[in-house]
Amino acid sequence: MKRSVLTRYRVMAYVTAVMLLVLCTCMVFKYGFDTGEDVTFMVSQTHGVLYIIYLVFAFDLGSKARWKFGKLLWILLSGTIPFAAFFVERQVVRDVEPLLTGAAPVAAEA
Repeated sequence: MKRSVLTRYRVMAYVTAVMLLVLCTCMVFKYGFDTGEDVTFMVSQTHGVLYIIYLVFAFDLGSKARWKFGKLLWILLSGTIPFAAFFVERQVVRDVEPLLTGAAPVAAEA
């Protein structure tokens, strides 16, 4: 597997996570303070498009890393849970890094 597959996943994971936090902030202003409806609309549309790109890159990485369906589903959904994508991205890097160097993957300790 090429390192670029992991790199583009990482970039989109961070971008999607940051946009989700911005969207959550906009939603607080929209529904809590009744202001920023236009900004919330623009941010929500942008996050939606970026999330679709994130899905494509995460699925590509998952298929090349041969993840089980449950793990892939969790990674795909992490772009919809605030702060989750930051933690999931770190775990993905730890799991995929051995595949890039050609070493055998290290089993996670229980």
